[in-house]
Amino acid sequence: MYSFNYQKVKSVADAAGVLSKDADARPLAGGQSLVAAMKLRLAKPTDVVDLGSIAELRGIKVEGNAVVIGAMTRHVEVATSAEIKKAIPALASLAAGIGDRMVRNMGTMGGSVANNDPAADYPAGVLALNATVITNKRKIEADKFFKGMYETALEQGEIITAISFPIPKRGAYMKFKNPASRYAIVGVFIADFGNAVRVAVTGAAAGVFRVAEMEKALGAKFAPESVANIKVSDADLNSDMHAKADYRAHLITVMAKRAVEKALG
Repeated sequence: MYSFNYQKVKSVADAAGVLSKDADARPLAGGQSLVAAMKLRLAKPTDVVDLGSIAELRGIKVEGNAVVIGAMTRHVEVATSAEIKKAIPALASLAAGIGDRMVRNMGTMGGSVANNDPAADYPAGVLALNATVITNKRKIEADKFFKGMYETALEQGEIITAISFPIPKRGAYMKFKNPASRYAIVGVFIADFGNAVRVAVTGAAAGVFRVAEMEKALGAKFAPESVANIKVSDADLNSDMHAKADYRAHLITVMAKRAVEKALG
């Protein structure tokens, strides 16, 4: 690990002030991604800005037809929240399957979404549920937030403060996980809003993406057989020691079918 300056801030404004002045400064949420990268010397921040003391970044509340979750809310809090289990059980289930117990007790929703790991679970939930990422500067639609591997629409000095998730009619998340890390080799989140269906895939490519053909088919008939024969091209999918591209393409169809079955109960 390289040397760095540690700064513990008390407000979003203070954190943004530090981050906006130095492009090499990094915010610290739960530390499950950043600290690991620093230990491996894959990240070399000049300053680490600890957001842990900012109370306004925590919390879960239902506002109208949406669930708003503070960026510093930990995975375990999402997984066990009575409000989320009632409104969006698929999101609570997703959180319950992240990493191990230590990761769930330390990791945060905002940190995961801002990091945008290509195998992370939350990006699939954000994209499928058509969530709005709220920052200290603006509101960003899910379709415009994720830009590529570890890349988002966030600008220098911009901090996620909360994420607003519209409540769907029904939904489910299913993933084929790495048995060691529990990262998604392929994860599929399906959300049915009644007038539209959204399908988001994580783990399979350089970043989370939607499958328009599956969305159209499920919009016409929300049933497992609607996606059973839809094949996603493996041309742009990942191929590594865990799974080849063609196998990941196969898993997308399998996980999508299982997600629909789960959503139907």
